[in-house]
Amino acid sequence: MKERDCRKVLYRLGRLLAVLILLWINSGCGYHLVAGEDNIDPAIQKVFVDTFANRTSEAGLENLFRSAFMDQVLRGGRFQLAGSRDEADALIRGNIQSLITSHLSYSKTDLAVEERVTVVLDIIFEERASKRILWQSRNFSYYNDYNVLSGQTSKTEAERKSSLVKLSSDVAERAYSLILSGF
Repeated sequence: MKERDCRKVLYRLGRLLAVLILLWINSGCGYHLVAGEDNIDPAIQKVFVDTFANRTSEAGLENLFRSAFMDQVLRGGRFQLAGSRDEADALIRGNIQSLITSHLSYSKTDLAVEERVTVVLDIIFEERASKRILWQSRNFSYYNDYNVLSGQTSKTEAERKSSLVKLSSDVAERAYSLILSGF
């Protein structure tokens, strides 16, 4: 009888220990982001996307990135897009430092068949009135790959342009997410 009681106690202790371990694992470290919450002052409602500075030789790149950030502000839903600096509670500014194209893969005849375009930029999200920086990232780097079509310069250039559009959109989406999370 005594041995049987001992087994019951051990069985119950084992189950209790298993439950406690599961609770401990599921509790995590306590540091998490709650969906729908952000770290931005609720008073900041209107955001103006300023013209980006372009330090590269790629003409029009600043417009491409500004448009991508404007689209992201509209798509994100947290802020309204301000029509001018004066209407805005906060500004998004950018400085495109470099745009580098590198070969990724080659054909049997040593011609590039795939290239990677990498952008490096500074992004600042600041309160307009006080000029207080709410979030910034220096040397923010992102890349996108595209196909090089041998002997088809115009199609390759169209691929590159499409890649730059995707790159600007991806950068805007990632930066917007980081702005809201405070990272």
